[in-house]
Amino acid sequence: MRRYPPIGDHGLVGDLQTAALVSSEGVVDWFCAPRFDSPSLFAALLDHDRGGHFVISVEGEDVTTRQLYLADTAVLITRFLTPDGVGEVVDFMPVERPETATDRHRLVRIMRVTRGRVRFGLACRPRFDYGRAGHRLDLLPDTAHFAGPGTDAFLRTVGPVTLERDGSDVTAVIELGHGQRAAAVLTVCAAGAEAPAPPTPESLRSDFDGTRGFWYRWLRRSRYGGRWQDVVNRAAITLKLLTYAPTGAPVAAATTALPEQVGGERNWDYRYTWVRDASLSMQALLGLGFVDEAYAFRRWLGERLRNGGTVTGEPLQIMYRIDGDPHLAEETLDHLEGYRGSAPVRIGNGAAGQLQLDIYGEAVHALTSTDDLVQMAGHDGWLDIAGVLDWLTRHWDRPDEGIWETRGGRQDFTFSRLMCWAAFERGIRLAQDYARPADVAGWTTARDTVLNQVMSRGWSDRRKAFVQHYGGEVLDASLLLMPAVGFVSPRDPRWLSTLDAMEEELVADSLVYRYDPAASPDGLRGSEGTFSLCSFLYVDALARSGRVDLARYAFDKMLTYSNHVGLFAEEVGPTGDQLGNFPQAFTHLALIGAALALDEELNRAER
Repeated sequence: MRRYPPIGDHGLVGDLQTAALVSSEGVVDWFCAPRFDSPSLFAALLDHDRGGHFVISVEGEDVTTRQLYLADTAVLITRFLTPDGVGEVVDFMPVERPETATDRHRLVRIMRVTRGRVRFGLACRPRFDYGRAGHRLDLLPDTAHFAGPGTDAFLRTVGPVTLERDGSDVTAVIELGHGQRAAAVLTVCAAGAEAPAPPTPESLRSDFDGTRGFWYRWLRRSRYGGRWQDVVNRAAITLKLLTYAPTGAPVAAATTALPEQVGGERNWDYRYTWVRDASLSMQALLGLGFVDEAYAFRRWLGERLRNGGTVTGEPLQIMYRIDGDPHLAEETLDHLEGYRGSAPVRIGNGAAGQLQLDIYGEAVHALTSTDDLVQMAGHDGWLDIAGVLDWLTRHWDRPDEGIWETRGGRQDFTFSRLMCWAAFERGIRLAQDYARPADVAGWTTARDTVLNQVMSRGWSDRRKAFVQHYGGEVLDASLLLMPAVGFVSPRDPRWLSTLDAMEEELVADSLVYRYDPAASPDGLRGSEGTFSLCSFLYVDALARSGRVDLARYAFDKMLTYSNHVGLFAEEVGPTGDQLGNFPQAFTHLALIGAALALDEELNRAER
């Protein structure tokens, strides 16, 4: 077991309420329960010695590993090839009544040998509450009960597995021949809850068939029939895995504190629901035909508008816990060394109190993205939207922290103004199309004022480009969304000039940086890699602007930077490695958007 495998050397399994990362060595080195944003049970990715892990691997020298997903599912297979045989570990989390929040979650790990004879090694070393709390172990030959503070974890086995005590942890050696199987099922539940029933070969088969069937049925709802079927399917499954089904709220990523630069301080907690990221995730799924997810998120977002209760006093704040709680106090876990020494390790997120005005544009689009969503919102839903737009007419013209959550002070960010314009534009169209009561005149005045302001103050004559914030000359890749939201035509001379400037300064071999921190200090030390969201937004912008051949090249090139099972982190480092929290919803939603835009433009060109 490596101390710190590469961030990208993992697959993701989950049950739509929480998720686990499994390395290509068969190590579960990240798992929180009962929710994405709960304290970790296994966090070896953040501290090899103190974080805890659950390994099922193959012992011996000259072992080669391969990891893959069962096609069109979230069932992960880790294959071990040895001189004596071939063994596999099949990992999945059964999806049982996902819309009902529960404290009980199961991680199923099935060992099987497909050729020869293989010797597996098992070690389960939970570390409750991010490694801050101890636990008691009660052990039987086929059951280990780990009793932690407020949480119990039961490890139950099937087949020739004898668990042995190793301090407060357990280990086992399992030798299997051709065709033989064994399994270890980890169940996490509230302290004092009824112990899980012992698994059987029949129950495991039922769990496997049920999990596989769930993903097959879900994916059949997709309307996508384009050129990148497998890639888009995997991105869609990843977005679904990152959505908390009881509320419909997606998280930005499954992890916290994985660094944007190894050894750096840009280590944030992404296990929460950003209004921006979640809105765009739902629009990506909606583009594929997954309407139920859009309905669920619309309800969640509508409740945030109606209930208020933000820490900022604004109608919305930029992020919430998955249950809608606005309080995300940020703290550091000084007892954890961080991924390869990347400290501090942070939980919570202090950026929740920031002002980012662009979220109102994404929120309005999410609430009104299709006609049936608008109609289902009814009169009360329309009043919620109209109330936000009325408020925005009085409050849009303010400096804020911007989409990238800079901690270097507020600026008049062009992207924030762009999305305020998008909110007004969408509201005006809806009010007119559906004859709804609205201050159309006030919204129109605000919309036009924003546009004129961006065209005069967000444009640099020297750079011949739209810039990051008023009064500056720094380029910003977030503005790649300008044509996508309709602010400018994709063939507008100003836009094509901006795209040329970005290609010269922000693009490196089709990979795109968000901005240049040296030219626009963001209040943080260190650097970062290219931002994968922006690389896919670049593809989208190229396609819309008629540069279809370059767009297709950039898209295909970007796909080579995915990990071995098709997942992306937040960033790509200088040597092509995955950096930041993993997997990241932002990247996968942008992949879907780029594929849809590119398919549309390629089809048009062929016609």
